[in-house]
Amino acid sequence: MPEYTVNYELKVYDDRNNVRMAIVDELSKEIPGKGKRELASRYTYYVETLQNGKRIYLRRPANLHNGFDFRVCVEDINFNPDGKKRNYPKHDEIIEDLKNKKAENQKLYNDLYKIIEKTYLCKKIVFKEINISFRSGYSVELIVKILKWLFIEQDIRYWNYSGREMLWEKINGI
Repeated sequence: MPEYTVNYELKVYDDRNNVRMAIVDELSKEIPGKGKRELASRYTYYVETLQNGKRIYLRRPANLHNGFDFRVCVEDINFNPDGKKRNYPKHDEIIEDLKNKKAENQKLYNDLYKIIEKTYLCKKIVFKEINISFRSGYSVELIVKILKWLFIEQDIRYWNYSGREMLWEKINGI
């Protein structure tokens, strides 16, 4: 089966169910595969472009669960520098990055937290207006945009339990 590429812009904000359903609606347009391995249909959804030009994309299938799950990836970034190259972050790596930022500068971290909270609440963030940076870890823009899509992914995968709340609780525990 061929690989499909989609440029997707999320235009729905302010309601987590509407955000979830906009993504599910987009994913429901996929052409079905015809079997496993090379017979499966595969999709790459380019969803964000960072100010440095790198793109965040969703990769389907994620090979983690069934249904509408996806993996959140970033072009040309290795989230596992000490092992096999991996272009997608794990939740614990994002949490560790946030802990390091908090240890570096509590005041800036508090400002970052407010932006993450807006993202959690499905508010649109304008990054050109944000002037927060840390010496440690990934850029604020990268962290916030990754969290946006991880929150959406969690809502799609775990809606009937708590969705994005599980990841949010980890962030609040920092």
